[in-house]
Amino acid sequence: MKYSLYAGLLEYARRLASAVRVAHARATGVRLGSDCKLGPGCDLALGYASPRQGRIELGDECELATGVILQPYGGTIRIDRQVYIGPGTAIYGHGGVTIGEGTLIAMHCRVLSSNHAVAPLGTPIRSQPDVLLPTRLGRDVWLGAGVTVLGGVTLGDGCIVGAGAVVTKDLPPGAIAHGIPATVKGWRNGAAP
Repeated sequence: MKYSLYAGLLEYARRLASAVRVAHARATGVRLGSDCKLGPGCDLALGYASPRQGRIELGDECELATGVILQPYGGTIRIDRQVYIGPGTAIYGHGGVTIGEGTLIAMHCRVLSSNHAVAPLGTPIRSQPDVLLPTRLGRDVWLGAGVTVLGGVTLGDGCIVGAGAVVTKDLPPGAIAHGIPATVKGWRNGAAP
């Protein structure tokens, strides 16, 4: 009996802490749908300067686990409803990131939407502007642990990307891909090759 009471109190405290984090995010300008959950250490920062301030939008019933980073850097991060983002994942929205409904992103993934311009030798790369590259993850996409999706890539609805892959090119709907760079190795049942 004591154990279930203790477990119930811990669950209540966890939900209360998430509600406080959600309220704080809303107060800073993040748009969150209903019943969203934010784990400890989530960093949802719109930016400080008006011209560089970005936008973050989460649909209903999204869950961000511990330590998720959403940084729009003047761009937009739009996440549709019922998306789960695992611990330690970072999403950078310089060029715009869109994530479709029901997508599952495992721990320690990276989603990028920009790159640096390549300068001639002797010109510091760091001094070059960002090249904005919109990135789109379709509906019902699954990224395994540690996947990196580079800027400008579109993953079609229902894609599965294996752990540790680096996605450098678009993947068609229903594709199962893995490797560095990620290549299509199969198809989900019902997907046409």
